[in-house]
Amino acid sequence: MTRLLPEMTYARKLYLLATLPLILSVAAIAFVVAHQSKTMSEREIADLEAQLISAKKQELQNYLQLARTSISADYNPAPPDDEVAKTKVTQTLAAMTYGSEGYFFVYDYQGTNLVAPRQTELITRNWAGRTDSEGTPVVDELIRLARQGGGYHEFLWPKPSTGEEARMISYVIGLQDWQWAIGTGVFIDDVLTSVAAARAEVNARVRRTFGYIGAITMAAVLLVFMTGVSITIRERRLADAKLKELTQRIFDTQEEERGRVARELHDGISQILVGVRYAMELARRQLKAGDPKAPASLDRSFDMLGGALTEVRRISRDLRPGVLDDLGLGPALQALAEEFEKRTGIKTGLETVVFRNRLDEEARIALFRIAQEALTNIERHAEATEVSIKLAGHRTGATLLVSDNGQGFDPSETSKTGRGIGLRNMAERMEQLDGTLTITHLSPGTAIDATVPLKHILPPAGSNRPRSHIGNAR
Repeated sequence: MTRLLPEMTYARKLYLLATLPLILSVAAIAFVVAHQSKTMSEREIADLEAQLISAKKQELQNYLQLARTSISADYNPAPPDDEVAKTKVTQTLAAMTYGSEGYFFVYDYQGTNLVAPRQTELITRNWAGRTDSEGTPVVDELIRLARQGGGYHEFLWPKPSTGEEARMISYVIGLQDWQWAIGTGVFIDDVLTSVAAARAEVNARVRRTFGYIGAITMAAVLLVFMTGVSITIRERRLADAKLKELTQRIFDTQEEERGRVARELHDGISQILVGVRYAMELARRQLKAGDPKAPASLDRSFDMLGGALTEVRRISRDLRPGVLDDLGLGPALQALAEEFEKRTGIKTGLETVVFRNRLDEEARIALFRIAQEALTNIERHAEATEVSIKLAGHRTGATLLVSDNGQGFDPSETSKTGRGIGLRNMAERMEQLDGTLTITHLSPGTAIDATVPLKHILPPAGSNRPRSHIGNAR
């Protein structure tokens, strides 16, 4: 009988004994990793969607609170049949639009639309029983929620800018004395797009995971007798540890920024709005009692509301100053220095040259954020009385120098203690631009020197000269 299969030698048995368990193990691991990865990613996507929707809902509540505050002077003292007050309220709400799509709407409890500034074809018509293309009740549900005091409702609604239906979340409250439902809404197509993109990325990541695992398996089979599995395990552990450290640093930075914004909102806007509410309530009681001090209380509440709006603009400017995009880095630093000096009382000077829109966007943002972070550290820790900001372009790039006359610190000691997330963020911004960040301990004070290389400086408009001839930056 002819032998069809090669003889199973000891070497072949050893090879199979080493490779078959490896292949089977890798296959099992691939299945488990893919399953767990998809499960965890779906959970993360669900959390992301919930966070985004929650942010939208909070935004709607803020808008409605602002609207209620704006009309309270006309609504609170008015009787149910005061048509003059009703006209003033509808005019106020019709004028309060925001963004490219946002506005406030009003329906009476019979379903007649009273205010819709971006969709005027709805006004004065009765929309009771209206549903969206999926059959979801719209107006009736909004009125029902308003009768109960308020709530959220999700449905499809035509976008004012395009006329095409998109998913919207609305928040509505009831003016029970007038039998009105007043509300506003935001379209969440951006949320849905983000979630869809995240889900597509998950599927692509699972496919890549299978591809990576297959390649690793083939490599492990070929190298099992040369290097052993110990090296692979060791390298993977090092990579996982590095990834974990990087992920933790990202989370720390995100949480620090979220905490800062939360503190700004709680310590500033929230307290001001509470004061406005009490002032308005006092004015309402004084008006009812015929107290001549009522106008003064109203004026004080309006002043406090103006302070809240100023605080909102300041927070928005801190997150992303419009002047940085519109006018450039020099004017943005000037506004930052003036606001810092006004807020803290620390004398702040800015020295710069006449710029000509020479820094690219990445460099402008990085240098502005470094200046912002440096001023924040000075305010919190330096106990300084003077701050100097210098910005200049030169033949090798552009340099930002922030110095103070405070108590100073030792950068090496900060790195040893593991603190200084802000300093790490500065350094990483410079690393991404191939720039340098130098922190120098002065006597007294500290100097932070951030330099971006010449490749981030743009030539003058209409100029074909090489970058080696560029002298200034914006």
